[in-house]
Amino acid sequence: MTLALVNARVLTPGGWRNNIAVLLDGDRIVDLLPPADLRVRHAQQHDLQGAMLLPGFIDTQVNGGGGVLFNDAPTVETIRRIGAAHRRYGTTGFLPTLVSDSVDVMRAALAAVEQALAEGVPGVLGIHLEGPYLAPARKGVHDPKFFHTPGSEELALLCAPHRGVRLLTLAPERVPLASIGALAAAGVIVCAGHTAADYATTQAALDGGVRGFTHLFNAMTPFGSREPGVVGAALEDIDSWCGLIVDGHHVHPASLRVAIAAKARGKMLLVTDAMPPVGAEHPDFVLNGETITAKDGICQTAQGVLAGSALDMAGAVRNAVEMLGLPLDEAVRMASTYPAEFLGLGASHGRIAAGYQADLVVLDDGYQVQQSWIGGVA
Repeated sequence: MTLALVNARVLTPGGWRNNIAVLLDGDRIVDLLPPADLRVRHAQQHDLQGAMLLPGFIDTQVNGGGGVLFNDAPTVETIRRIGAAHRRYGTTGFLPTLVSDSVDVMRAALAAVEQALAEGVPGVLGIHLEGPYLAPARKGVHDPKFFHTPGSEELALLCAPHRGVRLLTLAPERVPLASIGALAAAGVIVCAGHTAADYATTQAALDGGVRGFTHLFNAMTPFGSREPGVVGAALEDIDSWCGLIVDGHHVHPASLRVAIAAKARGKMLLVTDAMPPVGAEHPDFVLNGETITAKDGICQTAQGVLAGSALDMAGAVRNAVEMLGLPLDEAVRMASTYPAEFLGLGASHGRIAAGYQADLVVLDDGYQVQQSWIGGVA
């Protein structure tokens, strides 16, 4: 039976609508229409009691959640558990993200995501491999023992036919332009991150197939007066996308406001870079043999190196409004519409419109998630 979601403030592609019903049939949104027209549709009504009905959030960088880290056990069950943890905070689509690791672990992660997609694990859209083709000078919390330049066998593995989205973060100065081009030609979304590249090298990489930047500002050469660096190249380029960690710790809010103002609208994405404490009872996790405790919303090593975040997507949206002063509708688009477009899913995900997948989230005025649907399933 068709389900009609009624009595909500609905964020549509045309803006907020109050007197509108959203009809779901199976895994799709089939119509938006005035509630008075429901009499002829024989739909079961679900009253949202004035809450906000939003496109479900899409997170392109999720290392862990629910107490588990993808690297520790790259399996379908781990992916399922991470997805369930983040769904509590409005994430209806995500890329399980592998921090730099061995080639064997990469193979296992790729296989696990393929199987998760085949089984229809809720929310999984593909995989994000963050490394291991990164720069030691901008390693962050990654273990540099895994860093190297990909050889032909690894390129063949990465470029092989695959289900879903495949995103790879690399340092463009560490990977030949021909390899970047081959990855892009095979449908891999290539992002620059954990890189010590200069402006010219980054420009060449953009011309050669790089489409985005992983957690802008963090672990990359900064914007300077005589050397624009990776940040300068990212903000200047009109076609690329940038992920932003808006937690008040990774980047100063003023820097984020300047970057958002400089970049073309629609090219900034909210990401969490989340670690196991999100959606878990315990704040501790182990990364590269070191126990890390999330405290006051910060995940960092004993030496003060940031180790991902304890951020969730509902919190990222709230921070974008309260810390950065963005309109709520734009903050939501940065968490849904724009990530969908970045991933090449803009025709099916990230909007409340007829024909789109029924991935939806209900938020109250305090940014607390009340309910969600993934593929029409609550």
